[in-house]
Amino acid sequence: MVKITFITQENETITVEGNSGSIMELAVNNTIKGIDGDCGGVCSCATCHVHVAPEYMEVVGPPSEIENDMLELDDNVTEYSRLSCQIPLKETLDGIVLKVAN
Repeated sequence: MVKITFITQENETITVEGNSGSIMELAVNNTIKGIDGDCGGVCSCATCHVHVAPEYMEVVGPPSEIENDMLELDDNVTEYSRLSCQIPLKETLDGIVLKVAN
């Protein structure tokens, strides 16, 4: 199991566990406020925007061109922005901290 910690816009810290799917799916299944996943994870809505803790950016990797195009539509984009639907759960992400951007 991989533990993922979300920090909501209200600064509530929520840690959840999962072993498959994407971080967005994990967030939606655990009703993390601010992560809606309206498009179902196909990178077409940006309702799962998160800011990755800087120390995990290398592990998560950069966004794809399509993901960057979606992120351009969001006002809260930073150098640490990713769409959680595009981040698959994997062991190397155990302990990652993500700030909900919306």
